[in-house]
Amino acid sequence: MSDAVTNAVSNWARNITFSTTELHRPRSLEELRALVTGNAHLRVLGSGHSFNRIADVDADRAGALVSLADLPDGIEVDADRLTVRVGGGVRYAELAAELHAHGLALPNMASLPHISVAGSVATGTHGSGVGNRSLAEAVRAVEILTADGETVTLARGDEGFEGGVVSLGALGVVLSLTLDVEPSFEVAQHVFRRLPLAGLDFTAVSSAAYSVSMFTKWQGPWFDQVWVKRRLPEPVDFPWAEPATQAQHPVPGMDAVHCTEQFGVPGPWHERLPHFRAGFTPSSGDELQSEYLLPREHAVAALDALDAVREEIAPVLQVCEVRTVAADRQWLSPAYGRDTVAFHFTWVAETGRVLPVVSLVEDRLRDLSARPHWGKVFTTAPERIAEHYPHAGDFAALVRRLDPRGVFSNAFVRALLPR
Repeated sequence: MSDAVTNAVSNWARNITFSTTELHRPRSLEELRALVTGNAHLRVLGSGHSFNRIADVDADRAGALVSLADLPDGIEVDADRLTVRVGGGVRYAELAAELHAHGLALPNMASLPHISVAGSVATGTHGSGVGNRSLAEAVRAVEILTADGETVTLARGDEGFEGGVVSLGALGVVLSLTLDVEPSFEVAQHVFRRLPLAGLDFTAVSSAAYSVSMFTKWQGPWFDQVWVKRRLPEPVDFPWAEPATQAQHPVPGMDAVHCTEQFGVPGPWHERLPHFRAGFTPSSGDELQSEYLLPREHAVAALDALDAVREEIAPVLQVCEVRTVAADRQWLSPAYGRDTVAFHFTWVAETGRVLPVVSLVEDRLRDLSARPHWGKVFTTAPERIAEHYPHAGDFAALVRRLDPRGVFSNAFVRALLPR
């Protein structure tokens, strides 16, 4: 039998207590299949880095919550084909170390290497870079355990594949993902201080290197820091701000010991592309997060709109990160069909104070086609979110095809799907 936790289960930030006290941790595919076929309602909990109820079971249905963390890792590298097959419980830090040992790399990573691969791609998570697509775009095949205990594989080119990767957990349990990889490469990271918003050439700044992230506390019309990650042998050229003279943490005042190495010291891709080191926990979870992804051409308009209300934002903000994502083809990706600018907010862990400001941010970005990140805090009505996804109806049809009884659906997902 699988292990099960029977105390209250919460997410990493502890702002969500799930609607079941039982978290199952199967240790084999057979145990997992028995859980799936033996429950009328089931959701999979990844690494817990979601900040809303996307991973929860419905409170009015007898549901099971499942973690894949105890399944065998299942990292299978095929260096000749430049692919890797990754089990549903694998985290990016584990995957990156294995790939690096084979002289291979992922094209990009998110800020945190601690998050699960399957959960990240299912919610449209991304890294940074004008030429870098969301993490889901590296997926070439997804293997899903459906409610009847059968496995279905959707591969690139198959009907419905573009809906099967960023799937919000609504199709079944992701048993494995096959990802495209490439030869290993090195990155050097530089941090710059105090970039003014006045006269900002956003296109030039955001494309100054392989990956660029801009951070502000919205305490004034400037970016406090800009993290520039250049892929060697690309030179560094950032004339708009002064280099930092001390190691920086994205949140000013916090210890930079948890952060990846700076000052242009070359290192392997997986030790520079994330902001935080794999061997450290970046924080205790005392935060809330929101993120909104807009067409990149609206970047300056969005900065102006937010700067106008910075006095309301700043008191409940730890830091805001602005970065870019290339357009992708995943139906429910927030970067679907458009080159994107992403505004990520790390808030203080006070829901009552934060939610009114989240609503204010959404109001300021309303006319700029903002799509909220699926795993973060937002207050936008579900029907308004669906308006920004031309394939929402196609995804709803795919859900009906693979999960006709709605075993893997929940209130969060149903509210988003056209009837």
